[in-house]
Amino acid sequence: MPAYESKVPRVLLTNDDGIDAPGLAVLEAVAAELAHEVWVVAPEHDQSGTSHSISLHSPLRVSRQGERRFGVTGTPGDCVVMGVRHLMRDTPPTLVLSGINRGANLGVETMFSGTVGAAMTGLLLGLPSFALSQTFRDRERVRWDTARTLAPGVIRQLLAIEHAAPTCLNINFPDVDAADAGPLTPSRQGAGLVEGIDVLPQVDPRGIAYHWLRFQRGSRANDPDSETAVVAAGRVSVTPLAFDRTDEATFSRLAASLR
Repeated sequence: MPAYESKVPRVLLTNDDGIDAPGLAVLEAVAAELAHEVWVVAPEHDQSGTSHSISLHSPLRVSRQGERRFGVTGTPGDCVVMGVRHLMRDTPPTLVLSGINRGANLGVETMFSGTVGAAMTGLLLGLPSFALSQTFRDRERVRWDTARTLAPGVIRQLLAIEHAAPTCLNINFPDVDAADAGPLTPSRQGAGLVEGIDVLPQVDPRGIAYHWLRFQRGSRANDPDSETAVVAAGRVSVTPLAFDRTDEATFSRLAASLR
C-alpha cells in the first residue's frame, strides 16, 4: 500500500484514561510525526467506560496545561466537542486520534469504550477519526513500544485510502513486540470477550455499602475476521465503525410480523 507522505495540517488528540495517562504521551509522540500542529484536549481524570456520553446537565471546566494542551472536566466525547467547536473553532482539526488506550477495545466492549466513543463523536462532527488501543496480558507490562513503533505507519496507510465520507476506524495493536507483529488487517467487530457485567458489593470503613462494576470476560466464539481473532493472531486490526446498529435479521422478522 502506498505511504501517505504529507503531514496533516492539525490533529486533535484525546483519550479516556485521562490527560496524564502514558498512552496519551505515546500518542503525542506519534502525532508529532504526522501533523504540523498537535492539539490535546483530554479528560482531567480517568473516564473509561463512558462510551459516547456527553455532559448535558453539568458545566464543563477547561484548564490550560501547556501550549495547545487542555484538560476538561468531562467525558472523552465532551473533549472532542470542546476541541472542535470551541478551542479549535477558527482552525479545526483535519483528524481526530483517540487513545492510545491501555487495553484492547474489541467486540461488544467497543460499545462501552470512551476511547471509541470519542472517535465516534469526531465522526459525528464530520471528521475522520481513529481509536487506538494497545492490548496486554500483564497490566504491569503494557507494550507501549509496539504502539509507538507501529502507529505512525498504520495511520499513514489508513490516511492514504480514499473514502467517500469521513470514517471512524477502531485500531488494536497486538500484545507482541513490534518486530513480531503481523500486518495491518481489516476486521469486523465480532463478539469480543465480554460475557456480562458483575456487581461487586463492598463495605467502606464506616460500614456503608458501596459497589464496583466489572466486566466479566471469557472465551467466546469469534469469526476468523473478527478483531479479537486478528489481534490474537498477532496482527494489527482495523475495524470501520458506523452509527447504524440495526439488527437486520430482527428487523426483517418484525417487518414480516407487523404488516
